[in-house]
Amino acid sequence: MTAVLIGMALGLLTGGGLGWMLGHKQFRHTYWRLDPEGLALRRGRMWLRETRVPITRVQHLDLKRGPLQRRRSLATLVVHTAGTRNSSVVVPNIDADDAEFLRDRLGRQIDLDNDD
Repeated sequence: MTAVLIGMALGLLTGGGLGWMLGHKQFRHTYWRLDPEGLALRRGRMWLRETRVPITRVQHLDLKRGPLQRRRSLATLVVHTAGTRNSSVVVPNIDADDAEFLRDRLGRQIDLDNDD
């Protein structure tokens, strides 16, 4: 019985450590750029993924903060785009201030485009 508990504890510690390491690496290798045309997102180091969201395709924006993200001043920005039902671009675990800046700035650009 004791060996099972020790094995479970070691498994939890190993899994938690691996999860922290992967999350930290993802955070360190996520870059974004906002320009008048829209949002550019670059993620990864070994497997590089680049996404470009034109401002004309942005429908609305969500900002999510889980308990662990709030503790570390991080947030996840979800940019919902025009298209199919599941069209969205997720910018995970970025600085909370940066996420609010992006949300507000993209929101203003959407409003300006709608006024034209």
